[in-house]
Amino acid sequence: MKLWQKCLLTAAAAFSFAAAPVYAYTPPTVPEDVFEWVQSSPRMNYFFNKQMIHYGVTPEGIIDLNTLVVPVLKTYDAIQIEDFVEKRRWRMMSVEEYEDLAGEADYIRIDLAKRQVTIDRVEMIDSHFSTIEQTTPGQVVDMATLSPQSRDAIFYQGIIDYFEKHRPDIVKMTKGTLTEEDRKFIEKEQKELEKARHEEEKRLEKERKEKEKQEEKARKEKERQLEKERKEKERREKEQREKEQAKENAASKTGE
Repeated sequence: MKLWQKCLLTAAAAFSFAAAPVYAYTPPTVPEDVFEWVQSSPRMNYFFNKQMIHYGVTPEGIIDLNTLVVPVLKTYDAIQIEDFVEKRRWRMMSVEEYEDLAGEADYIRIDLAKRQVTIDRVEMIDSHFSTIEQTTPGQVVDMATLSPQSRDAIFYQGIIDYFEKHRPDIVKMTKGTLTEEDRKFIEKEQKELEKARHEEEKRLEKERKEKEKQEEKARKEKERQLEKERKEKERREKEQREKEQAKENAASKTGE
C-alpha cells in the first residue's frame, strides 16, 4: 500500500465519488487535517499533504534544508475525468479501471534556492486511493519560466509560502539529522515563530477586548436610548391623560 494511501486511510477519509454521468457527479471530499488546500480551477482542486511534507535527506542522513519533498493531490471534476478517459481512448490506450478515476497523486521535489520543481512520480488514483497507473516523468519545472497567474505557479508558491511559516515543524517530520549550523538556525527561527505567534495572540486578545468594550458601550447606549424613549412615551401618555381629565372636568361643570 502506498504511503500517501496509508495516511489517507488512517485519517478515515474517503472520496465520495462514484463513476457516473456528469449530472450525477459528487465531488471528492479531502480530509483537511491531512491535506492543505491551495486553489481550485474549473477542472480540479489542488492540495498538498501537510502531514508528509518533509526536507530532503542526503545519503549520509543529513537534512537538506534546501530541498522540499512534497506529496500533492489533485482531484478531478467529472468533466476532467471524462476528458482524460476520452483522450486515452483516442490514443488507443487502455481505459480499464479508469471508470473510477478520482484524480492524481504526484510526488514532487522543490529546490528552494533554484526555485525548480521536479516531478518524480505521478500516480493516477481511483476513489479507493489505489493506483491505477504510475509514471515517472522526472520533469523539471523552472518557476521563473511560469506566468505568475498560471495554476502551477500559484500551486508551487502556495507550498513554499506554507513551508516558510512551518519550517521547524517540517524538520520534525523529516527523518534525518541537522548540521550544528542548521540546528542553531532552526532553533532561532523556532523562537522567532513562537514570539510572532505570541504577539499575534496578544493582538487578537487586544482586538477581542476592544470589540467587547465597543459592544458593551453600544449596548449601554442602546439601553439609554430605550430608557429615554420609554420616559418620553410615559410623559406623552401622562399629558394625554391630563388633557382627557381636563375635558371630563370641564364637561362635568357644564352639566351642573
